[in-house]
Amino acid sequence: MQGKAAKNKKDTLNIVIVGCGKVGHTLTEHLIGEGHDITIVDVNDRVIRDTTEVFDVMGIRGNGASLSVLEEAGIDKADMIIAVTGSDELNLLCCTIAKKVGGDISAIARVRNPDYAEELVYLRQQLGLSMIINPELEAAKQIARILSRPEALTVSSFARGHAELLSFKIPSGNVLDGKSIMQLDGIFNFGYLVCAVDRAGKVSIPGGQFVLHAGDDITILANTRDGHRVFESLGMESRAVSSCMIIGGGKSSYYLGRQLLRQKMDVKIIEKDRLRCEELSALLPEAVVICGDGSDEALLKEEGIDSVESFVPLTGLDEENILLTLYAKKMPGLKTITKINRITFNDVIEGLDLGSVVYPKYITSETITAYVRAKQNTIGSNVETMYHLFDGQAEALEFHVEKDAPVVGVPLMNLKKKDNLLIACIGRKGKIIFPRGQDAIAAGDTVIVVTTHTGFNDISDILA
Repeated sequence: MQGKAAKNKKDTLNIVIVGCGKVGHTLTEHLIGEGHDITIVDVNDRVIRDTTEVFDVMGIRGNGASLSVLEEAGIDKADMIIAVTGSDELNLLCCTIAKKVGGDISAIARVRNPDYAEELVYLRQQLGLSMIINPELEAAKQIARILSRPEALTVSSFARGHAELLSFKIPSGNVLDGKSIMQLDGIFNFGYLVCAVDRAGKVSIPGGQFVLHAGDDITILANTRDGHRVFESLGMESRAVSSCMIIGGGKSSYYLGRQLLRQKMDVKIIEKDRLRCEELSALLPEAVVICGDGSDEALLKEEGIDSVESFVPLTGLDEENILLTLYAKKMPGLKTITKINRITFNDVIEGLDLGSVVYPKYITSETITAYVRAKQNTIGSNVETMYHLFDGQAEALEFHVEKDAPVVGVPLMNLKKKDNLLIACIGRKGKIIFPRGQDAIAAGDTVIVVTTHTGFNDISDILA
């Protein structure tokens, strides 16, 4: 049964969110759900009204970089400010002013402009910000990870890149069909752990007796160097794709193209605007940039959609991205990834069988929520990484464990853990350990936990 971790009043943070577009709205939803006090600031009356009608938050209309507006929002009593307006410069200015006025306040800014991409660490340090996040860049990294494991629906990275969480659908007739979890050691001759299974919308943390079936969405944790062996062992394609066609030439396309070129892939970008094509050609000289309408079927055929190995529509319209993906999936063996910004009809999207879907707003929200939870820790650990699995029905969290954590030195078999929870692996000095009952967590370890409970902010929350 799905549970929720208990939350004490002392864990509640006062958070000011400046900008309530799609990312700000998603953040508000997630942080309200975790029990925090939220004040939103936006210049748009309608946005304020719509958000305050849906959520129990305070709304302030005005410019978030205005001192008087921030004071009205209670910045002097706030624990954190998160600036996610449409302007990078405004976000940085909001945070800078808040740091001057609010004292020891944590400040997070969304910065998307590629001009700042190489300067984010410098900006964060010089402005005293807790975090600068670039949703388009993070989405590009996630897409690139999936293209390196084309049979996976999602690929999540843990333990500073040493471990991967791979989700995929079990094909009909696959060797996994009809096998119990305890029988999988005969298939996988390397370190692994089955963390979660989604069957017809119901998520389970499986025990040894759990029997897998075709059509199940399964999530497996493995050492990154063994990620390809998961699929090889199942008779599935395991090599990274070697070519990619990207539709649209915006920020996301630039970041993805740059990432894929670094991975030695052939990249072709189709963009309508001639001036933007010229800019992309200068920025990405190794890519092939085509000026044309990426929704034109004749152009797609002319540019070789039937011969590329992957297809990623990154236009500004979710509907166009979805239609392009549905068209591309007619091509045999073509890996498709769809980026969705606004549409929230998850059941409809899942029913379309789009394959891999990337939501930049959720990537941003998960990263910030992990930081918020780390701010709440009280008993010796920090949340370093967090991913929602299966539409938020489960969470995978990575904790960095300090010496005073109550789990340190106790054999796992003796820990009284909550149900529906799995200690998936332990990261120790660059090595990944898939623990047995006699293993114990040590100070300095990172621990990856997968659970259907929500709201964990400390490793002690795993205890019953």
